[in-house]
Amino acid sequence: MHYRPLGRTGLFVSELCFGAMTFGGEGFWKNIGQQGQAEADALVGRCLDAGINFFDTANVYSNGQSETLLGKALAAKRSQVVLATKVRGRMGPGLNEVGLSRYHIFEAVHASLQRLGTDHIDLLQIHGYDAATPLDETLRALDDLVRQGKVRYLGASNLAAWQLMKALGLSDSKHLSRFESLQAYYSIAGRDLERELVPLMKDQQVGLMVWSPLAGGFLSGKYRRDSQGPEGSRRAAFDFPPVDRERAYNAIDVMDGIAKEQGATVARVALAWLLHQPHVTTVILGARTAAQLEDNLAAAELRLTPKQLEQLDAVSRLPAEYPGWMLERQGADRFPPTR
Repeated sequence: MHYRPLGRTGLFVSELCFGAMTFGGEGFWKNIGQQGQAEADALVGRCLDAGINFFDTANVYSNGQSETLLGKALAAKRSQVVLATKVRGRMGPGLNEVGLSRYHIFEAVHASLQRLGTDHIDLLQIHGYDAATPLDETLRALDDLVRQGKVRYLGASNLAAWQLMKALGLSDSKHLSRFESLQAYYSIAGRDLERELVPLMKDQQVGLMVWSPLAGGFLSGKYRRDSQGPEGSRRAAFDFPPVDRERAYNAIDVMDGIAKEQGATVARVALAWLLHQPHVTTVILGARTAAQLEDNLAAAELRLTPKQLEQLDAVSRLPAEYPGWMLERQGADRFPPTR
């Protein structure tokens, strides 16, 4: 296992992170996974044995059950890992049991700490934007939690570039703890964040945590033009995130050939491609079975050749879009040619 710093911090995390979204199986989340404590213990134990030191969950996953199961699975190993969770989602029927107000953040974090069985959260992430709450209220509340020792680092998830940059600017001007990471959807079938978010994160030294690296199972190798995947698969019950299927099938065709060359699977190639991207800090795995987890873990050791990387980039590259193509054209004349 390889380790990378989280953004500009001195905190090192494994390049593969285990996501506990499949733990619990309550309500809506039943479509994602239904793993109980025994399965959670086995998967977490295998991850620890493989060198993973980064675990991610959220309070909304299975109405808090994911946090509870993950906390118990880590148990005595808690001090050896970086534990991340999220706040924003609805946690009850009350008017203020959702969002990023000071009220809800404090209530939600207190509940998360109890479910996780810990006295601090290593990385607390906002689970999206809250247009109803002033951003400075949210940032001040998060900073207070850091100062109280209940949270050590802050992160964000699912923000637009302007929202993330506004938050970073406010944190800097008001001397508040800032977002050190962004958790975002990214896959070889969905490279949209390369337009605005990746340049921003590089400039501001914000780490990238990738969720749904297999596009909700679409890149698992089970989906082809002539096959819609096995019955009971995750995509069959929950067709998310959105995928341009024609472009994704083109990428799968190329990955299939590379997988045969490497003696690997399509899923492993898709994960390895992400790990070869310099702007990626960690890739979140969401395996439902031990076999899936083993295949995903093997991606950390899969080295793609320059030719294979070029093939994958060519088939999945985003079409040129303004102002990107103009910025690239103008930037080219500002640096002298190198030998």
